[in-house]
Amino acid sequence: MNLRFVSRLLWCGLLLMLVTSLFGKNYLEESDADREARMAWWKEARFGMFIHWGVYAVQGGTYKGDQVDGIGEWIMHRAAIPVDEYEQYAEMFNPVFFDADEWVKVAADAGMKYIVITSKHHDGFALWDSKVSDWDVMDASPFKRDILRELADACKKYGVRLCFYHSIMDWHHPDAQAAFYPTYNDREASNPRFPLYVENYMKPQLKELLTEYGDLGILWFDGEWMKDYATDMGKDIYNYVRGLQPDIIINNRVDKGRQGMQGLDKEGDFVGDYGTPEQEIPDVGLPGVDWESCMTMNRTWGWKSADLDWKTDEVLIRNLIDVVSKGGNYLLNVGPTPEGVIPHPSVERLRAMGDWLKVNAESIYGSSASPFEKPDWGRFTLKPGALYAHVFEWPENGKLVLPRMGNGTGYKRIQILATGEELEFGAVEDEIMVSLPKSAPDSIATVLRLTY
Repeated sequence: MNLRFVSRLLWCGLLLMLVTSLFGKNYLEESDADREARMAWWKEARFGMFIHWGVYAVQGGTYKGDQVDGIGEWIMHRAAIPVDEYEQYAEMFNPVFFDADEWVKVAADAGMKYIVITSKHHDGFALWDSKVSDWDVMDASPFKRDILRELADACKKYGVRLCFYHSIMDWHHPDAQAAFYPTYNDREASNPRFPLYVENYMKPQLKELLTEYGDLGILWFDGEWMKDYATDMGKDIYNYVRGLQPDIIINNRVDKGRQGMQGLDKEGDFVGDYGTPEQEIPDVGLPGVDWESCMTMNRTWGWKSADLDWKTDEVLIRNLIDVVSKGGNYLLNVGPTPEGVIPHPSVERLRAMGDWLKVNAESIYGSSASPFEKPDWGRFTLKPGALYAHVFEWPENGKLVLPRMGNGTGYKRIQILATGEELEFGAVEDEIMVSLPKSAPDSIATVLRLTY
Protein backbone atom coordinates (compact mmCIF):
# COMPACT_ATOMS: atom_id res chain seq x y z
CA MET A 1 0.00 0.00 0.00
CA ASN A 2 1.25 3.50 -0.84
CA LEU A 3 2.90 5.13 2.19
CA ARG A 4 1.34 8.50 1.39
CA PHE A 5 -2.09 6.86 1.25
CA VAL A 6 -1.49 5.17 4.62
CA SER A 7 -0.42 8.50 6.09
CA ARG A 8 -3.58 10.17 4.79
CA LEU A 9 -5.71 7.38 6.30
CA LEU A 10 -4.05 7.87 9.67
CA TRP A 11 -4.59 11.62 9.56
CA CYS A 12 -8.23 11.13 8.58
CA GLY A 13 -8.70 8.72 11.45
CA LEU A 14 -7.16 11.14 13.94
CA LEU A 15 -9.30 13.99 12.56
CA LEU A 16 -12.43 11.85 12.92
CA MET A 17 -11.55 11.05 16.55
CA LEU A 18 -10.98 14.75 17.25
CA VAL A 19 -14.26 15.80 15.64
CA THR A 20 -16.13 13.07 17.52
CA SER A 21 -14.63 14.14 20.85
CA LEU A 22 -15.37 17.81 20.24
CA PHE A 23 -18.75 17.46 18.58
CA GLY A 24 -20.06 14.18 19.97
CA LYS A 25 -23.76 13.64 20.51
CA ASN A 26 -25.26 15.88 23.16
CA TYR A 27 -27.59 13.68 25.19
CA LEU A 28 -28.98 16.74 26.96
CA GLU A 29 -30.92 17.50 23.77
CA GLU A 30 -32.84 14.22 23.70
CA SER A 31 -36.35 14.29 22.28
CA ASP A 32 -39.33 13.55 24.51
CA ALA A 33 -40.12 10.41 22.50
CA ASP A 34 -36.58 9.05 22.86
CA ARG A 35 -36.60 9.78 26.58
CA GLU A 36 -39.93 8.01 27.08
CA ALA A 37 -38.63 4.95 25.24
CA ARG A 38 -35.50 4.89 27.39
CA MET A 39 -37.48 5.23 30.64
CA ALA A 40 -40.16 2.68 29.71
CA TRP A 41 -38.70 -0.39 31.46
CA TRP A 42 -38.12 1.60 34.65
CA LYS A 43 -41.73 2.82 34.76
CA GLU A 44 -42.90 -0.74 34.21
CA ALA A 45 -40.64 -2.12 36.98
CA ARG A 46 -41.77 0.07 39.90
CA PHE A 47 -39.83 -1.99 42.51
CA GLY A 48 -36.09 -2.46 42.96
CA MET A 49 -33.47 -3.54 45.49
CA PHE A 50 -30.79 -1.21 46.82
CA ILE A 51 -27.65 -2.92 48.18
CA HIS A 52 -25.19 -1.03 50.39
CA TRP A 53 -22.11 -3.17 50.93
CA GLY A 54 -18.41 -2.66 51.35
CA VAL A 55 -15.54 -2.50 53.85
CA TYR A 56 -17.77 -0.66 56.36
CA ALA A 57 -19.69 -3.90 56.87
CA VAL A 58 -16.64 -5.28 58.71
CA GLN A 59 -17.08 -2.70 61.46
CA GLY A 60 -20.87 -3.08 61.60
CA GLY A 61 -21.19 0.36 63.17
CA THR A 62 -18.57 -0.26 65.89
CA TYR A 63 -15.19 1.47 66.26
CA LYS A 64 -12.72 0.53 69.01
CA GLY A 65 -15.48 -1.28 70.89
CA ASP A 66 -18.02 1.54 70.80
CA GLN A 67 -21.12 1.97 68.69
CA VAL A 68 -20.78 4.99 66.40
CA ASP A 69 -23.83 7.18 65.91
CA GLY A 70 -25.40 7.41 62.47
CA ILE A 71 -25.64 5.17 59.45
CA GLY A 72 -23.22 2.27 59.13
CA GLU A 73 -21.60 3.10 55.79
CA TRP A 74 -20.52 6.55 57.07
CA ILE A 75 -18.34 5.18 59.88
CA MET A 76 -15.05 6.32 58.28
CA HIS A 77 -16.29 9.90 58.45
CA ARG A 78 -18.28 9.76 61.68
CA ALA A 79 -15.46 8.10 63.65
CA ALA A 80 -12.78 10.20 61.87
CA ILE A 81 -10.78 7.12 60.89
CA PRO A 82 -7.54 7.96 59.04
CA VAL A 83 -7.14 6.53 55.55
CA ASP A 84 -4.23 4.23 56.43
CA GLU A 85 -6.09 2.84 59.43
CA TYR A 86 -9.30 2.35 57.45
CA GLU A 87 -7.35 0.40 54.83
CA GLN A 88 -6.68 -2.28 57.44
CA TYR A 89 -10.39 -3.13 57.52
CA ALA A 90 -10.20 -4.13 53.86
CA GLU A 91 -7.77 -6.86 54.92
CA MET A 92 -10.63 -8.27 57.04
CA PHE A 93 -13.22 -8.07 54.27
CA ASN A 94 -13.57 -11.73 53.33
CA PRO A 95 -17.27 -12.48 52.64
CA VAL A 96 -16.92 -16.23 52.17
CA PHE A 97 -20.70 -16.78 52.21
CA PHE A 98 -21.38 -14.31 49.39
CA ASP A 99 -23.54 -16.01 46.76
CA ALA A 100 -24.59 -13.72 43.91
CA ASP A 101 -27.12 -16.27 42.68
CA GLU A 102 -28.81 -16.37 46.08
CA TRP A 103 -28.88 -12.57 46.40
CA VAL A 104 -30.48 -12.04 43.01
CA LYS A 105 -32.96 -14.86 43.61
CA VAL A 106 -34.04 -13.17 46.86
CA ALA A 107 -34.69 -9.99 44.87
CA ALA A 108 -36.48 -11.78 42.03
CA ASP A 109 -38.67 -13.79 44.44
CA ALA A 110 -39.60 -10.53 46.17
CA GLY A 111 -40.87 -9.18 42.85
CA MET A 112 -38.01 -6.71 42.44
CA LYS A 113 -37.15 -5.95 38.83
CA TYR A 114 -33.78 -4.25 39.24
CA ILE A 115 -30.83 -4.18 41.64
CA VAL A 116 -28.72 -1.10 42.43
CA ILE A 117 -25.48 -2.04 44.23
CA THR A 118 -22.77 0.24 45.58
CA SER A 119 -19.97 -0.27 43.09
CA LYS A 120 -18.08 2.32 45.17
CA HIS A 121 -19.38 4.18 48.22
CA HIS A 122 -17.92 7.32 49.79
CA ASP A 123 -15.01 5.38 51.32
CA GLY A 124 -13.79 4.79 47.75
CA PHE A 125 -13.55 0.99 48.02
CA ALA A 126 -14.45 -0.67 44.71
CA LEU A 127 -16.35 -3.97 44.55
CA TRP A 128 -14.70 -4.88 41.24
CA ASP A 129 -11.17 -5.35 39.91
CA SER A 130 -10.40 -1.75 38.97
CA LYS A 131 -7.35 -1.27 36.78
CA VAL A 132 -6.86 2.34 37.90
CA SER A 133 -6.66 1.58 41.63
CA ASP A 134 -5.51 -1.01 44.14
CA TRP A 135 -8.22 0.11 46.56
CA ASP A 136 -10.60 -2.62 45.46
CA VAL A 137 -11.84 -6.05 46.43
CA MET A 138 -9.28 -7.90 44.30
CA ASP A 139 -6.18 -6.02 45.47
CA ALA A 140 -6.91 -4.78 49.00
CA SER A 141 -8.94 -7.69 50.42
CA PRO A 142 -8.33 -11.44 50.78
CA PHE A 143 -11.57 -12.20 48.88
CA LYS A 144 -10.09 -11.98 45.36
CA ARG A 145 -13.43 -12.22 43.54
CA ASP A 146 -15.10 -9.69 41.26
CA ILE A 147 -18.40 -9.18 43.06
CA LEU A 148 -19.95 -7.14 40.27
CA ARG A 149 -19.08 -9.78 37.65
CA GLU A 150 -20.83 -12.49 39.66
CA LEU A 151 -23.88 -10.29 40.17
CA ALA A 152 -23.99 -9.45 36.47
CA ASP A 153 -24.10 -13.16 35.62
CA ALA A 154 -26.81 -13.86 38.21
CA CYS A 155 -28.94 -10.93 37.03
CA LYS A 156 -28.89 -12.32 33.48
CA LYS A 157 -29.99 -15.70 34.83
CA TYR A 158 -33.02 -14.31 36.70
CA GLY A 159 -33.98 -11.51 34.32
CA VAL A 160 -33.22 -8.74 36.80
CA ARG A 161 -31.71 -5.45 35.61
CA LEU A 162 -28.25 -4.75 37.04
CA CYS A 163 -27.58 -1.15 38.07
CA PHE A 164 -24.68 0.54 39.85
CA TYR A 165 -24.55 3.16 42.59
CA HIS A 166 -21.37 5.21 42.32
CA SER A 167 -20.11 7.86 44.72
CA ILE A 168 -18.77 11.11 43.27
CA MET A 169 -17.26 11.90 46.66
CA ASP A 170 -14.19 9.83 47.63
CA TRP A 171 -12.78 9.89 51.18
CA HIS A 172 -9.83 7.67 50.20
CA HIS A 173 -8.40 9.50 47.20
CA PRO A 174 -5.87 12.30 47.90
CA ASP A 175 -7.14 14.36 44.95
CA ALA A 176 -10.67 14.22 46.35
CA GLN A 177 -12.02 14.37 49.91
CA ALA A 178 -9.23 12.41 51.63
CA ALA A 179 -7.49 15.79 51.80
CA PHE A 180 -10.19 16.99 54.23
CA TYR A 181 -9.40 14.51 57.05
CA PRO A 182 -10.65 14.37 59.78
CA THR A 183 -13.88 15.91 58.41
CA TYR A 184 -14.19 14.13 55.06
CA ASN A 185 -17.64 15.59 54.49
CA ASP A 186 -16.72 19.25 54.84
CA ARG A 187 -19.00 20.91 52.30
CA GLU A 188 -17.08 24.18 52.33
CA ALA A 189 -13.59 22.70 51.89
CA SER A 190 -11.93 22.68 48.49
CA ASN A 191 -9.27 20.46 46.94
CA PRO A 192 -7.68 22.19 43.91
CA ARG A 193 -6.74 18.77 42.50
CA PHE A 194 -10.37 17.58 42.36
CA PRO A 195 -10.70 18.12 38.57
CA LEU A 196 -7.73 15.76 38.15
CA TYR A 197 -9.53 13.17 40.27
CA VAL A 198 -12.59 13.44 38.00
CA GLU A 199 -10.62 13.11 34.76
CA ASN A 200 -7.91 10.64 35.80
CA TYR A 201 -9.75 8.45 38.29
CA MET A 202 -13.51 8.84 38.35
CA LYS A 203 -14.04 8.74 34.59
CA PRO A 204 -11.70 5.74 34.03
CA GLN A 205 -13.53 3.82 36.76
CA LEU A 206 -16.89 4.70 35.24
CA LYS A 207 -15.61 3.48 31.88
CA GLU A 208 -14.72 0.13 33.45
CA LEU A 209 -18.21 -0.19 34.91
CA LEU A 210 -19.90 0.77 31.66
CA THR A 211 -17.82 -1.41 29.33
CA GLU A 212 -17.10 -4.59 31.29
CA TYR A 213 -20.43 -5.67 32.82
CA GLY A 214 -22.88 -5.55 29.94
CA ASP A 215 -25.86 -3.25 29.54
CA LEU A 216 -26.76 -1.53 32.79
CA GLY A 217 -30.18 -0.21 33.72
CA ILE A 218 -29.21 2.75 35.91
CA LEU A 219 -26.14 4.61 37.07
CA TRP A 220 -27.13 5.94 40.50
CA PHE A 221 -24.83 8.78 41.56
CA ASP A 222 -24.41 10.20 45.06
CA GLY A 223 -22.10 12.59 46.92
CA GLU A 224 -22.65 15.47 44.52
CA TRP A 225 -22.96 18.07 47.29
CA MET A 226 -19.21 18.69 47.67
CA LYS A 227 -18.11 22.24 46.83
CA ASP A 228 -15.62 21.17 44.14
CA TYR A 229 -18.20 19.28 42.10
CA ALA A 230 -19.72 21.89 39.82
CA THR A 231 -22.81 21.66 37.63
CA ASP A 232 -20.70 21.74 34.45
CA MET A 233 -18.97 18.59 35.73
CA GLY A 234 -22.40 17.01 36.24
CA LYS A 235 -23.44 17.72 32.68
CA ASP A 236 -20.12 16.43 31.38
CA ILE A 237 -20.41 13.21 33.40
CA TYR A 238 -24.01 12.73 32.21
CA ASN A 239 -22.91 12.99 28.57
CA TYR A 240 -19.81 10.86 29.21
CA VAL A 241 -21.86 8.03 30.72
CA ARG A 242 -24.51 8.07 28.01
CA GLY A 243 -21.81 8.22 25.38
CA LEU A 244 -20.70 4.79 26.63
CA GLN A 245 -24.23 3.42 27.14
CA PRO A 246 -26.81 5.62 25.35
CA ASP A 247 -29.86 3.84 26.82
CA ILE A 248 -28.80 3.99 30.46
CA ILE A 249 -30.87 5.94 33.01
CA ILE A 250 -29.07 8.39 35.33
CA ASN A 251 -30.49 9.85 38.55
CA ASN A 252 -30.54 13.55 39.39
CA ARG A 253 -27.57 13.32 41.77
CA VAL A 254 -25.23 13.36 38.79
CA ASP A 255 -25.68 17.15 38.91
CA LYS A 256 -26.33 19.76 41.60
CA GLY A 257 -30.10 19.88 41.15
CA ARG A 258 -31.20 17.76 44.13
CA GLN A 259 -33.32 19.62 46.65
CA GLY A 260 -32.13 18.27 50.00
CA MET A 261 -33.14 14.84 51.27
CA GLN A 262 -36.46 15.23 49.49
CA GLY A 263 -34.40 14.44 46.40
CA LEU A 264 -36.66 16.49 44.21
CA ASP A 265 -35.41 18.81 41.53
CA LYS A 266 -34.63 22.46 42.19
CA GLU A 267 -35.50 25.03 39.57
CA GLY A 268 -32.65 25.62 37.16
CA ASP A 269 -30.59 24.09 34.41
CA PHE A 270 -29.70 20.69 35.88
CA VAL A 271 -29.46 17.21 34.37
CA GLY A 272 -30.69 13.84 35.60
CA ASP A 273 -33.54 11.56 34.56
CA TYR A 274 -35.44 11.28 37.83
CA GLY A 275 -35.71 12.62 41.37
CA THR A 276 -34.51 10.68 44.41
CA PRO A 277 -36.47 11.26 47.63
CA GLU A 278 -34.54 9.58 50.46
CA GLN A 279 -36.29 7.91 53.40
CA GLU A 280 -39.56 9.62 52.55
CA ILE A 281 -42.53 9.41 50.20
CA PRO A 282 -43.83 12.73 48.79
CA ASP A 283 -47.24 13.39 50.26
CA VAL A 284 -49.01 13.96 46.94
CA GLY A 285 -46.39 12.61 44.55
CA LEU A 286 -44.92 14.63 41.70
CA PRO A 287 -47.37 14.75 38.78
CA GLY A 288 -45.52 14.71 35.48
CA VAL A 289 -42.11 14.10 37.11
CA ASP A 290 -40.27 10.77 37.34
CA TRP A 291 -39.08 9.90 40.85
CA GLU A 292 -37.98 7.01 43.03
CA SER A 293 -38.09 6.79 46.84
CA CYS A 294 -35.07 4.99 48.27
CA MET A 295 -35.71 3.67 51.76
CA THR A 296 -34.26 1.30 54.35
CA MET A 297 -35.93 -1.61 56.13
CA ASN A 298 -34.44 -0.51 59.44
CA ARG A 299 -32.55 2.75 60.14
CA THR A 300 -29.28 2.27 58.26
CA TRP A 301 -28.12 1.49 54.73
CA GLY A 302 -24.88 -0.38 55.36
CA TRP A 303 -25.01 -3.24 57.87
CA LYS A 304 -25.02 -2.14 61.51
CA SER A 305 -25.15 -4.92 64.10
CA ALA A 306 -27.08 -2.90 66.70
CA ASP A 307 -29.81 -1.68 64.35
CA LEU A 308 -32.75 -4.00 65.02
CA ASP A 309 -35.50 -1.46 64.36
CA TRP A 310 -37.12 -3.31 61.47
CA LYS A 311 -40.19 -2.06 59.65
CA THR A 312 -43.09 -4.51 59.51
CA ASP A 313 -44.34 -6.38 56.44
CA GLU A 314 -47.41 -4.16 56.55
CA VAL A 315 -45.41 -0.94 56.44
CA LEU A 316 -43.21 -2.11 53.57
CA ILE A 317 -46.05 -3.44 51.41
CA ARG A 318 -48.13 -0.33 51.99
CA ASN A 319 -45.10 1.85 51.23
CA LEU A 320 -44.75 0.12 47.87
CA ILE A 321 -48.43 0.71 47.12
CA ASP A 322 -48.26 4.32 48.31
CA VAL A 323 -45.24 5.09 46.11
CA VAL A 324 -46.79 3.56 42.99
CA SER A 325 -50.13 5.27 43.66
CA LYS A 326 -48.26 8.57 43.37
CA GLY A 327 -46.41 7.63 40.18
CA GLY A 328 -43.04 6.67 41.69
CA ASN A 329 -40.69 3.72 42.06
CA TYR A 330 -39.72 2.07 45.37
CA LEU A 331 -36.03 1.23 45.89
CA LEU A 332 -35.80 -0.82 49.07
CA ASN A 333 -32.42 -1.39 50.71
CA VAL A 334 -30.61 -4.38 52.16
CA GLY A 335 -27.27 -4.15 53.96
CA PRO A 336 -25.45 -7.51 53.84
CA THR A 337 -23.18 -8.66 56.66
CA PRO A 338 -19.36 -8.79 56.33
CA GLU A 339 -19.71 -12.50 55.65
CA GLY A 340 -21.82 -11.75 52.57
CA VAL A 341 -25.24 -12.68 53.95
CA ILE A 342 -28.42 -10.63 53.51
CA PRO A 343 -29.77 -10.36 57.09
CA HIS A 344 -32.55 -12.82 57.83
CA PRO A 345 -35.06 -10.11 58.88
CA SER A 346 -34.61 -8.53 55.44
CA VAL A 347 -35.12 -11.86 53.69
CA GLU A 348 -38.28 -12.56 55.70
CA ARG A 349 -39.80 -9.21 54.80
CA LEU A 350 -38.88 -9.52 51.15
CA ARG A 351 -40.48 -12.96 51.07
CA ALA A 352 -43.72 -11.45 52.43
CA MET A 353 -43.63 -8.72 49.79
CA GLY A 354 -43.07 -11.32 47.09
CA ASP A 355 -46.01 -13.38 48.31
CA TRP A 356 -48.26 -10.31 48.16
CA LEU A 357 -47.02 -9.37 44.68
CA LYS A 358 -47.57 -12.87 43.29
CA VAL A 359 -51.27 -12.28 43.89
CA ASN A 360 -51.50 -8.55 43.21
CA ALA A 361 -48.74 -7.83 40.67
CA GLU A 362 -51.23 -6.56 38.10
CA SER A 363 -51.99 -3.54 40.28
CA ILE A 364 -48.32 -2.52 40.65
CA TYR A 365 -46.16 -3.22 37.59
CA GLY A 366 -46.70 -0.69 34.83
CA SER A 367 -49.27 1.21 36.90
CA SER A 368 -49.38 4.97 37.06
CA ALA A 369 -50.48 7.55 39.59
CA SER A 370 -54.02 7.64 40.88
CA PRO A 371 -56.37 10.13 39.19
CA PHE A 372 -58.01 10.73 42.58
CA GLU A 373 -56.87 12.07 45.94
CA LYS A 374 -55.78 9.34 48.33
CA PRO A 375 -58.74 8.02 50.34
CA ASP A 376 -58.63 7.42 54.08
CA TRP A 377 -59.03 3.67 53.62
CA GLY A 378 -56.16 3.03 51.17
CA ARG A 379 -54.74 3.94 47.77
CA PHE A 380 -55.53 3.76 44.03
CA THR A 381 -53.28 2.79 41.13
CA LEU A 382 -54.23 3.12 37.47
CA LYS A 383 -53.81 1.34 34.15
CA PRO A 384 -55.64 1.88 30.86
CA GLY A 385 -59.06 0.31 31.38
CA ALA A 386 -58.59 -0.55 35.06
CA LEU A 387 -58.47 1.30 38.37
CA TYR A 388 -57.14 -0.64 41.37
CA ALA A 389 -58.40 0.08 44.87
CA HIS A 390 -55.92 -1.06 47.53
CA VAL A 391 -57.99 -1.34 50.69
CA PHE A 392 -55.90 -0.98 53.87
CA GLU A 393 -58.79 -0.33 56.28
CA TRP A 394 -61.72 -2.70 55.65
CA PRO A 395 -65.03 -0.90 56.35
CA GLU A 396 -66.91 -2.39 59.29
CA ASN A 397 -70.28 -1.93 57.57
CA GLY A 398 -69.14 -3.81 54.46
CA LYS A 399 -69.69 -0.80 52.21
CA LEU A 400 -66.88 0.90 50.31
CA VAL A 401 -67.48 4.32 48.76
CA LEU A 402 -65.60 5.01 45.52
CA PRO A 403 -65.40 8.01 43.20
CA ARG A 404 -67.03 7.81 39.80
CA MET A 405 -64.98 7.15 36.68
CA GLY A 406 -66.63 8.88 33.72
CA ASN A 407 -70.40 8.92 33.15
CA GLY A 408 -72.98 6.79 34.92
CA THR A 409 -71.37 4.37 37.35
CA GLY A 410 -68.31 4.45 35.11
CA TYR A 411 -67.41 0.82 35.91
CA LYS A 412 -68.24 -2.34 33.98
CA ARG A 413 -67.35 -4.70 36.81
CA ILE A 414 -65.63 -4.73 40.19
CA GLN A 415 -63.74 -7.81 41.39
CA ILE A 416 -61.44 -8.87 44.19
CA LEU A 417 -58.16 -9.24 42.30
CA ALA A 418 -56.88 -12.20 44.32
CA THR A 419 -59.95 -14.39 43.82
CA GLY A 420 -61.82 -12.93 40.86
CA GLU A 421 -64.96 -12.68 43.01
CA GLU A 422 -67.50 -10.29 41.48
CA LEU A 423 -68.81 -7.56 43.78
CA GLU A 424 -72.13 -5.78 43.60
CA PHE A 425 -72.07 -2.01 43.23
CA GLY A 426 -74.31 0.89 42.34
CA ALA A 427 -74.45 4.66 42.05
CA VAL A 428 -75.35 6.71 45.11
CA GLU A 429 -75.58 10.39 44.18
CA ASP A 430 -72.08 11.35 42.93
CA GLU A 431 -70.32 8.24 44.21
CA ILE A 432 -70.25 4.45 43.84
CA MET A 433 -71.14 2.09 46.67
CA VAL A 434 -69.52 -1.36 46.63
CA SER A 435 -70.73 -4.28 48.76
CA LEU A 436 -67.77 -6.12 50.28
CA PRO A 437 -67.37 -9.49 51.99
CA LYS A 438 -67.61 -9.40 55.79
CA SER A 439 -63.87 -9.65 56.33
CA ALA A 440 -60.84 -8.60 54.32
CA PRO A 441 -59.21 -11.39 52.27
CA ASP A 442 -55.84 -9.70 52.94
CA SER A 443 -55.38 -7.80 56.21
CA ILE A 444 -52.50 -5.70 54.81
CA ALA A 445 -53.97 -4.68 51.46
CA THR A 446 -56.87 -6.26 49.57
CA VAL A 447 -56.96 -5.13 45.94
CA LEU A 448 -60.15 -4.53 43.97
CA ARG A 449 -59.98 -4.34 40.17
CA LEU A 450 -62.42 -1.76 38.83
CA THR A 451 -62.80 -2.26 35.07
CA TYR A 452 -63.94 0.90 33.31
